[in-house]
Amino acid sequence: MSTTDTATDDIEIIMDDSGKKPAAKSTPKKAPPKRAKKSGVYDADAIETLEGLDAVRKRPGMYIGGTGSAGLMHLVWELLDNAVDEAEGGFAKKVEVTFHRDGSVAVADDGRGIPIGIHKKRKVSALEVVLTELHAGAKFGGGSYGSAGGLHGVGASVVNALSEKLVAEVDREGSTHRLCFSERVAGQFTTRSFRAGHKLEKIKKTKRTGTRIRFWPDTEVFDPDAVIDWEEVRIRAQRAAFLVPGLKITVIDKRSGQKNESETFISRGGIADLVDQMSGEIGNVTGVIKINGIDTFEEKVPVDGKMKMVERECIVDVALRWVNNFEPNVASFVNTIPTTEGGTHLDGFDKALTRAVNDVLLKDMRQLAKLAKQNKHRATRDDIREGLVAAVKVSFPEPQFRGQTKQELGTPAIDKIVYRVVKDSLAEWFNGVGSKKTHVDQVRKKIATSVINRVSAKQALDTKRKAASLGSTGMPAKLADCRIHGGDAELLIVEGDSAAGPAKAGRNSEFMAILPLRGKVVNAGKATMKQVLDNTEAQALFTAVGAGSGKDFDLSASRYGRIIILCDADVDGSHIRCLLLTLIYKYMTPLLEGGHVYAAQPPLFTTKVGNETYRAFSDEERDQMTQELASGNRKAENIKWQRFKGLGEMNVDELAHCALNPETRILRRLTMDDAKQAKDAMKMFEVLMGSDVAQRRDYLVKNSALMDPDVLDV
Repeated sequence: MSTTDTATDDIEIIMDDSGKKPAAKSTPKKAPPKRAKKSGVYDADAIETLEGLDAVRKRPGMYIGGTGSAGLMHLVWELLDNAVDEAEGGFAKKVEVTFHRDGSVAVADDGRGIPIGIHKKRKVSALEVVLTELHAGAKFGGGSYGSAGGLHGVGASVVNALSEKLVAEVDREGSTHRLCFSERVAGQFTTRSFRAGHKLEKIKKTKRTGTRIRFWPDTEVFDPDAVIDWEEVRIRAQRAAFLVPGLKITVIDKRSGQKNESETFISRGGIADLVDQMSGEIGNVTGVIKINGIDTFEEKVPVDGKMKMVERECIVDVALRWVNNFEPNVASFVNTIPTTEGGTHLDGFDKALTRAVNDVLLKDMRQLAKLAKQNKHRATRDDIREGLVAAVKVSFPEPQFRGQTKQELGTPAIDKIVYRVVKDSLAEWFNGVGSKKTHVDQVRKKIATSVINRVSAKQALDTKRKAASLGSTGMPAKLADCRIHGGDAELLIVEGDSAAGPAKAGRNSEFMAILPLRGKVVNAGKATMKQVLDNTEAQALFTAVGAGSGKDFDLSASRYGRIIILCDADVDGSHIRCLLLTLIYKYMTPLLEGGHVYAAQPPLFTTKVGNETYRAFSDEERDQMTQELASGNRKAENIKWQRFKGLGEMNVDELAHCALNPETRILRRLTMDDAKQAKDAMKMFEVLMGSDVAQRRDYLVKNSALMDPDVLDV
């Protein structure tokens, strides 16, 4: 594991802000500290301190990002990253991640093994220190790791803090040593009980070295639906194998109901193999371009209590290619850690790519000569990223991450180092050094086409805006506008004229506008900007809102404070809702970020019992209501439900009650997460409802085992 070292005393303890050392061991669950007796009293007794691992349990989100599935998965990442760090340092060749039947997960490596000697300051084993002290580890400049993922030194201890049980076994010094934890208290498990204590148990003699940590997550901490997903672990393990060439990573599933599934990953080509795998089966524009470089930088760090300037060495490893696609696929890493939010290394990469393309690849290109006269010929980051597949990895000691979850690199000097290495290497490749002329020409043509399409699309949009402003109202003819605009105004988007009629009749025209859709909205998730702008329905929405689109969207100029999507509660309605949400996500993002987009929730069923009207939004809710209403002399079979096939079947009063009247309607606010899910759902709609019959057949054949044959009407 990455917390290992060759000497026990290299395990470093970082003091807290008060200058005091943390407690030698974590304490078991206990009553919360005393608080001020009276609410609102702020005095010395109101100051609360958290010792040992209590801080992690009090604020788990600060350490793992949350208590949902992502936070639970982060416990696995901490241990896996530690094991991969050991391999990155040249001390391990194998890593195993095992899912057990009892809900526990184990991570093992054949590295040096965490030190098991007695720590001079703590008077307990270094293994216990590593698993109980938040800021203890061998990654704080002690020399045990040239580069490592876990700067903060809290990974293994955080796993212990959020586990009900944990068992650590270390192969070192000729024996296998075991230390267990029950609710963060060190000791050993016997046949029937747990015995507290600090002594390591020698299990057997061995010539091997390595570390195995198995943990049982504390269900009291995590959400009931939080799970450790096999597929995510598999993908993470595969990526890690690419990052450390020669490392063998095996993921094993022993859970109940599984078939002891096992998968092993190993790569010899490093991130070049990763880019090849990320490229998929889409046609390639170029081969994989490999870029490597080393540079140094200086930074000020605390050494023996004083700030001192030290020199760091940074290794840059980049692989990239362009494919026949529009979507970019760029992965970035610091040492062995995936940085999903990017950071300074990715900033340097993007700037280098943009400069090399504009100064070398597109320089004096005839195809862009007309745009050059307007000073619109230079490619942007998005132009260059169309169809780009890339992996960017930097390796250096003690990286600074923005947050404990290590998703974004913050070390400032890395920006310039990556920029210099990538720009110089790409400039050579564009000039023919180590490249094929046909590949360079194809990239040049692809990026130039992206520039031309972007400029043309913007010009087309500007033209359409100007044309709209010259009309009698400047608005789409099918828009039934409201009388006032601004924060209190609403734009309701409905399916076709059949729903538009009742909506117009039942609305409050003072602040409610109705925009009917006459046809499917373009799939903005895969269409080009020009295709989106040419779509009649998308253009009508942009024009009605009046705030532009894409990067030019200005939320303050929006004519409506709320955009409400009103679609049928069936598959077609879901499809249209996904299309609209994807369009807003791609081209009107601030509306979602500001919480201005809603979906009306029309019912599927309605019934009237006495003078009361009841509505149900699903088959299950209808059946439950039927049982509740069937009381006394009233029989369930006498309760007649009407099913709405679409909004067009509702009369004015029904539609007003469920979607138009602010006092009775149900609206769901849509978020950025909803939009991302809609974008993913669109891919499935394209498979199941698109025109590609072969693709749909292959999907059905592949997934036929998931369907119960008894429910098929064949």
